[in-house]
Amino acid sequence: MSLSVALVHHPVYDKNRRIVATALTNLDLHDIARASRTFGIETFFIVHPVAAQRALAERIAGHWTSAEGAEQNDFRRQAIELVSVVPDLAAARDALAARHGQPPYVVATAARATEGNLVSFRDFRAITATRPALMVLGTGWGLTEEVLTSCDARLPPIRGTGAYNHLSVRSACAIILDRLCGDRED
Repeated sequence: MSLSVALVHHPVYDKNRRIVATALTNLDLHDIARASRTFGIETFFIVHPVAAQRALAERIAGHWTSAEGAEQNDFRRQAIELVSVVPDLAAARDALAARHGQPPYVVATAARATEGNLVSFRDFRAITATRPALMVLGTGWGLTEEVLTSCDARLPPIRGTGAYNHLSVRSACAIILDRLCGDRED
């Protein structure tokens, strides 16, 4: 399997549906890196257009991958080693294309129902077995329509039992990775 994850901080929506750049959160970096390592993800891309936010992500990652950080928590180092900080989604796509000699199949995620080319978890799992793939997650109130339509397909939203549907991106990522990469029969 050759699956990578991208956490996009821009362009995303805020609660008023304005296009914004969200701030990096330490929890997202750590928890998504840990889920990525657990499920065998190739690279975890932090996508942020603001140089100061990219520098912060690199500083956090650098601490845990340094000798001091590794000595404090080697499990954390193993997860954080997957982090690659890039200014935009095109840079993540380009990095994977250069590594694999072909462009990745890019699938978006969204909590809201949107129009588009849906791919089931089962079908996407099959795609990742034959070619590089990139799963795109959004921060804030989700990826913009522009990002969603630039992807090859979209995974179905994670649904609970009621009308409330506002998982943290960390939780949604872990659920999706379990469905895609977990030890299962289906």
